[in-house]
Amino acid sequence: MQSVILSAGRGVRMGDLTEKTPKPMLKIKNKPILAYKIEALPLEINEVILIVGYCQEQIREYFKDNYDGRKITYIEQKKLNGTAGAVSLAKDFLKGKFLVTTGDDLYLRADMEKILKYEIAILTKEVAEPDKFGIVIVDQNDKLVDIIEKPKISGPALANIGVYMLNSDFFDYSLVDLGNGEFGLPQTIAQMADKHNIVIEKAMDWFPIGNPDDLKNAQSIITNFVPK
Repeated sequence: MQSVILSAGRGVRMGDLTEKTPKPMLKIKNKPILAYKIEALPLEINEVILIVGYCQEQIREYFKDNYDGRKITYIEQKKLNGTAGAVSLAKDFLKGKFLVTTGDDLYLRADMEKILKYEIAILTKEVAEPDKFGIVIVDQNDKLVDIIEKPKISGPALANIGVYMLNSDFFDYSLVDLGNGEFGLPQTIAQMADKHNIVIEKAMDWFPIGNPDDLKNAQSIITNFVPK
Protein backbone atom coordinates (compact mmCIF):
# COMPACT_ATOMS: atom_id res chain seq x y z
CA MET A 1 0.00 0.00 0.00
CA GLN A 2 1.12 3.56 -0.69
CA SER A 3 1.17 6.67 1.46
CA VAL A 4 1.32 10.26 0.26
CA ILE A 5 3.01 12.68 2.65
CA LEU A 6 2.61 16.39 2.03
CA SER A 7 6.06 17.90 2.53
CA ALA A 8 6.36 20.80 0.10
CA GLY A 9 5.84 23.86 2.29
CA ARG A 10 8.31 25.98 4.19
CA GLY A 11 6.33 26.35 7.42
CA VAL A 12 6.33 30.13 7.75
CA ARG A 13 5.03 30.08 11.34
CA MET A 14 8.31 28.46 12.37
CA GLY A 15 10.08 31.77 11.68
CA ASP A 16 13.86 31.69 11.30
CA LEU A 17 13.95 27.92 11.91
CA THR A 18 12.83 27.32 8.34
CA GLU A 19 14.89 30.04 6.68
CA LYS A 20 17.17 27.38 5.20
CA THR A 21 15.38 24.18 6.23
CA PRO A 22 11.98 22.79 5.21
CA LYS A 23 9.66 22.31 8.19
CA PRO A 24 9.51 18.48 7.89
CA MET A 25 13.30 18.40 8.27
CA LEU A 26 13.36 20.28 11.58
CA LYS A 27 14.74 17.97 14.23
CA ILE A 28 13.34 16.32 17.32
CA LYS A 29 16.17 14.76 19.32
CA ASN A 30 18.52 15.02 16.32
CA LYS A 31 16.14 13.30 13.88
CA PRO A 32 13.89 15.04 11.32
CA ILE A 33 10.16 15.18 12.01
CA LEU A 34 9.60 13.47 8.66
CA ALA A 35 11.76 10.50 9.67
CA TYR A 36 9.57 9.87 12.71
CA LYS A 37 6.50 10.09 10.51
CA ILE A 38 7.72 7.52 8.00
CA GLU A 39 8.86 5.16 10.74
CA ALA A 40 5.43 5.38 12.41
CA LEU A 41 3.49 4.45 9.26
CA PRO A 42 1.54 1.17 9.36
CA LEU A 43 3.63 -1.81 8.27
CA GLU A 44 1.29 -2.30 5.30
CA ILE A 45 2.74 0.84 3.72
CA ASN A 46 5.57 -0.23 1.42
CA GLU A 47 5.92 2.94 -0.67
CA VAL A 48 5.96 6.55 0.45
CA ILE A 49 5.27 9.30 -2.09
CA LEU A 50 6.74 12.55 -0.81
CA ILE A 51 5.33 15.76 -2.26
CA VAL A 52 8.30 18.11 -2.03
CA GLY A 53 9.06 21.73 -2.86
CA TYR A 54 10.88 24.16 -0.57
CA CYS A 55 14.52 23.09 0.00
CA GLN A 56 13.59 19.68 -1.37
CA GLU A 57 17.20 18.67 -1.89
CA GLN A 58 17.54 18.21 1.89
CA ILE A 59 14.65 15.75 1.93
CA ARG A 60 15.92 13.86 -1.12
CA GLU A 61 19.44 13.60 0.30
CA TYR A 62 18.28 12.27 3.66
CA PHE A 63 15.71 9.69 2.53
CA LYS A 64 17.13 8.81 -0.91
CA ASP A 65 15.10 6.12 -2.72
CA ASN A 66 14.51 3.86 0.28
CA TYR A 67 14.00 4.56 3.95
CA ASP A 68 12.92 2.31 6.79
CA GLY A 69 12.46 -0.52 4.30
CA ARG A 70 10.00 1.48 2.18
CA LYS A 71 10.40 2.71 -1.38
CA ILE A 72 10.54 6.51 -1.54
CA THR A 73 9.14 8.35 -4.57
CA TYR A 74 9.39 12.13 -4.99
CA ILE A 75 7.00 14.49 -6.73
CA GLU A 76 7.79 18.20 -6.93
CA GLN A 77 4.98 20.65 -6.22
CA LYS A 78 6.33 23.56 -8.25
CA LYS A 79 3.35 25.78 -7.46
CA LEU A 80 2.17 25.64 -3.85
CA ASN A 81 -1.53 25.47 -4.62
CA GLY A 82 -2.76 23.76 -1.48
CA THR A 83 -3.15 20.29 -0.05
CA ALA A 84 -5.63 19.09 -2.68
CA GLY A 85 -3.33 20.40 -5.38
CA ALA A 86 -0.49 18.40 -3.85
CA VAL A 87 -2.44 15.12 -3.74
CA SER A 88 -3.64 15.59 -7.33
CA LEU A 89 -0.01 15.51 -8.49
CA ALA A 90 0.25 11.89 -7.35
CA LYS A 91 -2.69 10.62 -9.44
CA ASP A 92 -0.59 8.77 -12.03
CA PHE A 93 1.66 7.23 -9.37
CA LEU A 94 -1.06 5.69 -7.22
CA LYS A 95 -2.39 2.15 -7.39
CA GLY A 96 -5.56 1.40 -5.42
CA LYS A 97 -6.43 3.10 -2.16
CA PHE A 98 -3.82 5.17 -0.35
CA LEU A 99 -3.08 6.92 2.94
CA VAL A 100 -2.48 10.67 3.05
CA THR A 101 -0.81 12.54 5.92
CA THR A 102 0.81 15.90 6.55
CA GLY A 103 4.58 16.22 6.68
CA ASP A 104 4.88 17.74 10.14
CA ASP A 105 2.31 16.62 12.75
CA LEU A 106 2.94 13.48 14.80
CA TYR A 107 0.55 10.51 14.72
CA LEU A 108 0.34 7.10 16.32
CA ARG A 109 0.77 4.02 14.14
CA ALA A 110 -2.20 2.43 15.89
CA ASP A 111 -4.42 5.37 14.93
CA MET A 112 -3.38 5.29 11.27
CA GLU A 113 -3.99 1.54 11.22
CA LYS A 114 -7.63 2.17 12.16
CA ILE A 115 -8.49 3.63 8.77
CA LEU A 116 -6.54 1.29 6.49
CA LYS A 117 -9.49 -1.08 6.15
CA TYR A 118 -11.77 1.59 4.69
CA GLU A 119 -11.97 2.99 1.18
CA ILE A 120 -12.49 6.57 2.34
CA ALA A 121 -11.96 7.74 5.92
CA ILE A 122 -10.87 10.72 7.99
CA LEU A 123 -8.97 10.56 11.27
CA THR A 124 -10.15 13.03 13.93
CA LYS A 125 -9.39 14.04 17.51
CA GLU A 126 -11.72 15.67 19.99
CA VAL A 127 -10.60 19.20 20.90
CA ALA A 128 -11.86 21.76 23.39
CA GLU A 129 -11.21 24.82 21.20
CA PRO A 130 -12.81 24.31 17.77
CA ASP A 131 -11.90 27.80 16.57
CA LYS A 132 -8.26 26.73 16.27
CA PHE A 133 -8.82 23.79 13.91
CA GLY A 134 -10.65 22.46 10.90
CA ILE A 135 -13.73 20.81 12.39
CA VAL A 136 -15.49 17.71 11.10
CA ILE A 137 -19.26 18.04 11.26
CA VAL A 138 -21.25 14.79 11.41
CA ASP A 139 -24.97 14.00 11.65
CA GLN A 140 -26.73 11.90 14.28
CA ASN A 141 -25.56 8.76 12.47
CA ASP A 142 -21.90 9.88 12.47
CA LYS A 143 -22.05 10.53 8.73
CA LEU A 144 -19.90 13.35 7.38
CA VAL A 145 -21.82 16.56 6.72
CA ASP A 146 -19.01 19.08 6.24
CA ILE A 147 -15.53 20.17 7.26
CA ILE A 148 -15.36 23.77 8.44
CA GLU A 149 -12.19 25.73 9.13
CA LYS A 150 -11.99 27.32 12.60
CA PRO A 151 -15.73 27.71 13.25
CA LYS A 152 -16.96 29.99 16.02
CA ILE A 153 -18.65 27.24 18.02
CA SER A 154 -18.29 25.98 21.56
CA GLY A 155 -16.40 22.76 22.20
CA PRO A 156 -15.80 19.95 22.33
CA ALA A 157 -15.68 19.10 18.63
CA LEU A 158 -13.91 16.73 16.26
CA ALA A 159 -10.80 18.25 14.68
CA ASN A 160 -9.58 17.10 11.29
CA ILE A 161 -5.99 16.09 12.07
CA GLY A 162 -4.73 15.63 8.51
CA VAL A 163 -4.83 11.85 8.04
CA TYR A 164 -7.02 10.43 5.29
CA MET A 165 -7.71 7.13 3.55
CA LEU A 166 -8.64 7.73 -0.08
CA ASN A 167 -9.13 5.84 -3.31
CA SER A 168 -9.07 6.82 -6.98
CA ASP A 169 -12.62 8.19 -6.77
CA PHE A 170 -11.06 11.29 -5.21
CA PHE A 171 -9.75 12.29 -8.62
CA ASP A 172 -13.29 12.35 -10.07
CA TYR A 173 -14.10 15.46 -8.06
CA SER A 174 -13.21 19.06 -8.80
CA LEU A 175 -10.76 20.51 -6.31
CA VAL A 176 -12.34 23.03 -3.95
CA ASP A 177 -10.85 26.49 -4.43
CA LEU A 178 -10.24 28.23 -1.10
CA GLY A 179 -10.05 31.59 -2.82
CA ASN A 180 -6.36 32.30 -2.19
CA GLY A 181 -4.81 30.29 -5.00
CA GLU A 182 -4.98 27.12 -2.93
CA PHE A 183 -7.20 24.07 -3.20
CA GLY A 184 -8.30 22.40 0.03
CA LEU A 185 -7.99 18.67 0.55
CA PRO A 186 -10.53 18.28 3.39
CA GLN A 187 -13.02 20.46 1.53
CA THR A 188 -12.61 18.35 -1.60
CA ILE A 189 -13.05 15.14 0.39
CA ALA A 190 -16.22 16.54 1.97
CA GLN A 191 -17.78 16.69 -1.52
CA MET A 192 -17.41 12.93 -1.78
CA ALA A 193 -20.10 12.44 0.86
CA ASP A 194 -22.65 12.81 -1.96
CA LYS A 195 -21.98 9.26 -3.19
CA HIS A 196 -19.58 7.67 -0.70
CA ASN A 197 -19.63 6.53 2.88
CA ILE A 198 -16.84 8.52 4.52
CA VAL A 199 -15.87 6.88 7.78
CA ILE A 200 -14.96 9.13 10.71
CA GLU A 201 -12.49 7.53 13.12
CA LYS A 202 -11.20 9.03 16.36
CA ALA A 203 -7.49 9.10 17.19
CA MET A 204 -6.11 8.29 20.61
CA ASP A 205 -3.34 10.88 20.30
CA TRP A 206 -1.99 13.54 17.97
CA PHE A 207 0.65 16.24 18.33
CA PRO A 208 0.47 19.16 15.89
CA ILE A 209 3.69 21.08 15.30
CA GLY A 210 2.78 24.56 14.18
CA ASN A 211 5.29 26.89 15.81
CA PRO A 212 8.69 26.88 17.59
CA ASP A 213 7.10 26.22 20.99
CA ASP A 214 5.41 23.09 19.63
CA LEU A 215 8.75 21.88 18.28
CA LYS A 216 10.35 22.48 21.67
CA ASN A 217 7.59 20.58 23.46
CA ALA A 218 7.87 17.72 20.98
CA GLN A 219 11.34 16.92 22.34
CA SER A 220 9.82 15.62 25.58
CA ILE A 221 6.87 13.68 24.16
CA ILE A 222 8.33 12.14 21.00
CA THR A 223 8.74 8.70 22.56
CA ASN A 224 4.94 8.48 22.72
CA PHE A 225 4.88 8.46 18.91
CA VAL A 226 7.66 5.93 18.31
CA PRO A 227 6.22 2.46 17.54
CA LYS A 228 7.01 -0.03 20.28
